[in-house]
Amino acid sequence: MQNASSSEKLDQKYDAAAPGWADKMRLLGYFDAYLGFLSTGSAASLGDNGLDVGCGTGAFAEARAVIRPEGRVTLVEPSGKMLDQAERALAKRGVAADTARSRLEDYQSAEPFDCVLAAHVLEHCEDPTDALRRMRRLAAPAAKLWLVVSKPHWCNAIIWFQWRHRSFRPRRVAQMLEVAGWQLEAEHSFPTGPPSRTSRGYLARAV
Repeated sequence: MQNASSSEKLDQKYDAAAPGWADKMRLLGYFDAYLGFLSTGSAASLGDNGLDVGCGTGAFAEARAVIRPEGRVTLVEPSGKMLDQAERALAKRGVAADTARSRLEDYQSAEPFDCVLAAHVLEHCEDPTDALRRMRRLAAPAAKLWLVVSKPHWCNAIIWFQWRHRSFRPRRVAQMLEVAGWQLEAEHSFPTGPPSRTSRGYLARAV
């Protein structure tokens, strides 16, 4: 994905940002945006055994817990401080999450997941198609992938100065999903606030 030094620097930046991250994401409307996106599907499409890749402080997994508190969820995140925040956020929702401080390329699971969540992860991957392949290997047949990706917009140009992330047009995301073993089922435009300008949602199925 990224070389070791750049990955470690990114982890340190996320560790430093962790204390106020969840409140900032709520203030900017990302939790509500994720909740709205996940609400476009059925509760069953959120699976009984979910995985949140690069979970940050857990906003995406927490939004899933609001709709489907049943079952298991595993949080994978290289920033220890972010991961601690995510675990606490899920606990407040009554969900005891499994946690793994790990990068996607290093993470392994003994059993496949029937739902994979990944919000703003591909943007930090050196090879985003390979990242999607790795997610596919962790997924059960017909598992759902709920994906949020940065899209080209001047707001992302501003964010880039701090996080050095990338953005992708919908056609490119669709191509990467197909190559990686996912079938795109739907796209989602966030209706309001910063998420409407910075992000786009994609729902795909493992094939």
